[in-house]
Amino acid sequence: MAESDWLAAAFEEHRDHLRAVAYRLLGSVTDAEDAVQDAWLRLTSADTSEVENLGAWLTTIVARVSLNTLRSRRRRREQPAGDTWTVSQLNRQGGNAPASGPSGTSGMPADPADEAELADSVGVALLVVLDTLTPAERLAFVLHDLFAMPFAEVAAVLGRTPEATRQLASRARRRVHGSPSPDRAADLTRQHEVASAFLAASRGGDFDALLALLDADVELNADAATVPSGHPARLHGAENVARGAVLSAGRAVSSQLALVDGSVAVVFAPGGHLQVVLAFTVGSAGRITAIDVIGDPDRLSRLELAVLPD
Repeated sequence: MAESDWLAAAFEEHRDHLRAVAYRLLGSVTDAEDAVQDAWLRLTSADTSEVENLGAWLTTIVARVSLNTLRSRRRRREQPAGDTWTVSQLNRQGGNAPASGPSGTSGMPADPADEAELADSVGVALLVVLDTLTPAERLAFVLHDLFAMPFAEVAAVLGRTPEATRQLASRARRRVHGSPSPDRAADLTRQHEVASAFLAASRGGDFDALLALLDADVELNADAATVPSGHPARLHGAENVARGAVLSAGRAVSSQLALVDGSVAVVFAPGGHLQVVLAFTVGSAGRITAIDVIGDPDRLSRLELAVLPD
């Protein structure tokens, strides 16, 4: 077997583990695939003759790439709304994503079920908490607590002492275990399910499915920036709101689920520039009771966003 074939086979053995590590560090399928792709490129150009544990070596590469991405995100959060995404390539669509390894697959998973599986393995509530940690805290917690990497190895990635790394993980652990509450976690899960179903029904123009998700007395309030007339608009009642969603099916196709100020919402950001946010209020019966459509640049600039899989 040629060396290149051996490397490809060895990489494939570790791919699922690397994706799992990257996803928990980054909370984004796209960014996770990019980190795995980077590890593959570095593997093909590195001298691995003295690498004793290829899996650990690749995990370290993915961790370092992810750390750089996390640090870049924090810098972008200080910029205007269009650049506040926690996922650097949210809207990279149309088949232009690079191959993610020897198999030649695209940057996004071939099967949408892969995305759901990754999200379920972490949980929306945990993603919320992880996104509040500093990059160093998140890396220390994920690598040590979730993947049992020794503190000495985590410290090498962070460029800190093992004791300092231990303290970072401890601080992150307290925050993760301290919130959200079980009720909050259940609420986030319900929000995610309802918002995901609403987005899917909107994309398909499925009027009946939208009606099933909306409370009979649902109210939709849209600010002036989102209405062609330039004046705020209000829709009342499930049928009126459902019709509006059907008419917006084209925009829904390019929309994405996201955590917006800690709640699940739908965002429209063509080319990575945030234009519209649909913020939902979900009642105890699991139906949407209110939708706030936000397009005002000033309001958008104050939102904290973290993209989620559908």
